[in-house]
Amino acid sequence: MKKLFTTLSNIWKIDDLRVRILNTLLFLLIYRIGSFIVLPGINPLALEAKGQEGLLGLLNMFAGGSFSRASIFALGVMPYISASIVVQLLGIAVPYFQKMQKEGESGRKKINQITRYLTVAITLMQSVAYVRTQIPGDAILMSEPWLTISSMFILTAGTLFVMWLGEKITDKGIGNGISLIIMVGIIAQLPGSLVTEFQSRLAGQGGIIPFIVELVALFFVVIFTILIVQGVRRIPVQYAKKIVGNKQYGGVRQYIPLKVNAAGVMPIIFAQAIMFVPMGIAQFFPALQGDFLTSLSNYTSLAYNLTFAFLIIAFTFFYTAITVNPVQMSDDMKKNGGFIPGVKPGRATGDYIDAVISKITLPGSVFLAIVAVLPSLAIILGVNSQFASFFGGTSLLILVGVVLDTLQQIESHLLMRHYDGLMKTGRLKGRNPVAAATGSVI
Repeated sequence: MKKLFTTLSNIWKIDDLRVRILNTLLFLLIYRIGSFIVLPGINPLALEAKGQEGLLGLLNMFAGGSFSRASIFALGVMPYISASIVVQLLGIAVPYFQKMQKEGESGRKKINQITRYLTVAITLMQSVAYVRTQIPGDAILMSEPWLTISSMFILTAGTLFVMWLGEKITDKGIGNGISLIIMVGIIAQLPGSLVTEFQSRLAGQGGIIPFIVELVALFFVVIFTILIVQGVRRIPVQYAKKIVGNKQYGGVRQYIPLKVNAAGVMPIIFAQAIMFVPMGIAQFFPALQGDFLTSLSNYTSLAYNLTFAFLIIAFTFFYTAITVNPVQMSDDMKKNGGFIPGVKPGRATGDYIDAVISKITLPGSVFLAIVAVLPSLAIILGVNSQFASFFGGTSLLILVGVVLDTLQQIESHLLMRHYDGLMKTGRLKGRNPVAAATGSVI
């Protein structure tokens, strides 16, 4: 405990770090206040009983409950996330975007500008769909088409404002702004979920003991998730010695840290998008609904979870293959005079790195699939659906990744000023350069 108070005191002593933390808290407070401001022409009392499930429930969690409250921030940063994913995929398939990615800072600015324009277009379309499908008729107080038109502009402005808040947090705060906004939205749902689960247990579903068991299980699931996020396979790299005058350069051994889960949460997001296709078919084409299609629409069924796990494993291999380039890594290593001991430079090095990535991706994808299906298992065991979402899936991976990234940045500020880090022994290990290269705003 003394170590904790000493660390907090050291954090407060650093002016730049203190200002950054206060700025981050202020921007996040503004976001949370805005998430409770309801759109004009909407009766908030008629929305209280409206729940969200499935993909809409996931969007509502990422938006901190704004989606179900018809807030001006109802769409949150999800249009920006969608635009970022589209631009990222275009950077893999379209030569024009590939060229911009290689232009350095100027290319990055162009890509960011294109992402912003695409965000506006996506938000305009999603805002119309949101007003038409997600707001019940008894909650509407304004006549059409004024409700749709006004909501379209307000929701678009709200998303752009949230995106601006995220960029300001990144520039003047601590951590990745967009990721922190998503994390705050997820954490905002935790207290209510805990209270609901506690009340349901006291009301006759086992009492206090099962609730304590659930908290212990959640603790170990978080530890398991941290192991997945932090797991790396280090490949040794030796650099050739160079003697310039009386000084020697190079000749040191470094490591390439390859993450066990280099794809992050993207495989789960892609798999969830695919799994909602059977639900849509069953909803719009009842005549095609059969036993198998019905089972795929039930997220607690064996068929759903097996298919979901298989898709996650497949997408993990796919996303890792398109984001981690062993050939480019070997070429960069060769240009800098580096080589892997016992492996020839050039193509042989690229094949070796590719083989290592393939070996570590398989257990990483299996572990990711296990984390993804844990919420369904928790629901089957009697945990309410809101609280069960924290036992795994996208929300837990985002929470763990963002918290570790933020703590790593805080520790970097402490170590630069010769203070002890957040850990008593060793350094806090956050995401490494390979993870950053796999590029996800989440």
